[in-house]
Amino acid sequence: MRLKLSLKYALSTAVVLIAVIGAVFYIVSKRHERLVLAQIEAQAKALFQQVVITRRWVADHGGVFVEKLPWVRPNPYLPNSTVMDTEGRRYVKQNPALVTKELSSYAQKEGLYFFHITSLKLLNPENAPDPFEKKALEEFEKGAKAEAAAVNKIGKYTYFRYIAPLKVEASCLVCHAHQGYKIGDIRGAISISVPVDGVLGTMSRGRRYMLVGAVVVTGLLMLFLFIITRRLVIKPISTMRKRMYVFSKNGNPDIPIIKTGDELEDLSASFREMARSIDEYHRCLQEKIKAATKELSQKNEELVKLNMSKSDFIAKVSHELRTPLTTIKGAMDYLSAKFAYASSYGNEDVRAFFDMIKNNTERLIRLVNNMLDYERIELGRFEMAMKEVNFRSAFEEVAASFRPVAEEKGVGIRLSVDDVVAVADEDRIKQVLTNLLSNALNFSPPHSVITVSLSRKNGMISAAVEDEGPGVPERHKDRIFEQFYTKGVKDGTGLGLAICRGIIEAHGGRIGVEAKGGGGSRFWFIIPREQESGLDSRKEASCSR
Repeated sequence: MRLKLSLKYALSTAVVLIAVIGAVFYIVSKRHERLVLAQIEAQAKALFQQVVITRRWVADHGGVFVEKLPWVRPNPYLPNSTVMDTEGRRYVKQNPALVTKELSSYAQKEGLYFFHITSLKLLNPENAPDPFEKKALEEFEKGAKAEAAAVNKIGKYTYFRYIAPLKVEASCLVCHAHQGYKIGDIRGAISISVPVDGVLGTMSRGRRYMLVGAVVVTGLLMLFLFIITRRLVIKPISTMRKRMYVFSKNGNPDIPIIKTGDELEDLSASFREMARSIDEYHRCLQEKIKAATKELSQKNEELVKLNMSKSDFIAKVSHELRTPLTTIKGAMDYLSAKFAYASSYGNEDVRAFFDMIKNNTERLIRLVNNMLDYERIELGRFEMAMKEVNFRSAFEEVAASFRPVAEEKGVGIRLSVDDVVAVADEDRIKQVLTNLLSNALNFSPPHSVITVSLSRKNGMISAAVEDEGPGVPERHKDRIFEQFYTKGVKDGTGLGLAICRGIIEAHGGRIGVEAKGGGGSRFWFIIPREQESGLDSRKEASCSR
């Protein structure tokens, strides 16, 4: 999903602000909670000291006597706890423990706090410790702690509880000497319980107020940052982007500078300088391209003229060479015939030399004819005489011309041809088949067979020459129809297959070679049965390369 820069900035700012303000809120909240609990603990300690001082005063005065009113109960743990004055009023003696319990009851009724005297060695079952007090007493006796504090729920209310030990003093032995205590022993403890529901509620409301304030501050800060960023950063960047787009479309380098008085203004100025440099470079490059194109066009025209002149020269030279070579060949044929009748005169050496001259002359004539044909193909002047041709007769005629040479080499030629009549240049088709048969015969081993096939299908004529020779390597298949490619050919010119391709393509067909299963090569070509020019017409072959 693609997000705009302003939204990315707002989201990232929000994440940072929430993280920072959340951390600050948590730290402040915990700090405030610790401070409040520390104040409550100080208050509980002060109450503890007040209770201890009150108990000490009562103990130092041997207890206190209070009038026996209806709600005052005698102390069952003190002997002779009731006395009567001279006026007949009865008084009940109260020891420190009972005074402490009475004060705690009064304070609890007022909803302020309460305290509880407890011990692990009880005289009064009402002073039995609860789990918090029991754990603290056990730790006091082990000397592990000098005091303990915790927040506990008692009933449905929550209290901050503080407990500290009570040590045996001389005045305590009056009531507790029989329990085996000595001065300085831990007699028990007093726990102070201060209600904190109101304090916790106030703290909770404070946290809510702080959270709301943090959310409001975060929102306002984000809004302020978004507005400032949009005005000072996003808007200039958007303007610069639009100007870049306009420059990419019309290429006008006169781009006004964005006045912001900061780095964005420097960036805008740098972009204008870059745009001007690009425009100047573009104009210079266009001029160079135009000059180079003009020069290349001139050079190309010159090369075309030179190539035409070269091809025309080769064609003319080949044509001029062919006439005297044909005359020489005719003369050599005549002399060879004469020597055949005059063999009784013992001129065998001279005849051998004439045969050699004749063979080389024929080879030279083939080379000149091939060069002339190829140059005509290159120049697009390869004329063909289209007419209705009996392909079966043409193939049988060509195969018959190769049988003597094939029999001398021990190679058989097998025909598998259908009766096919089509429009083509008969001489050129024979030239293609002659070249393919000649190549197959050159590469065929003794006692092998060359198969010539011919068929028609879907308006096309398909022909092939298959041999049992070494075959054409895969790496040579793409190059074998190129000009002057003579790989593996002893006396070849490298033009025969190139001319074959030109002839077949001039007929609107295709030619190729493929490997036979079990060894050998299969040269094939296909041409359409009907030519566009119709019967008895002449057409020029175009250069397909």
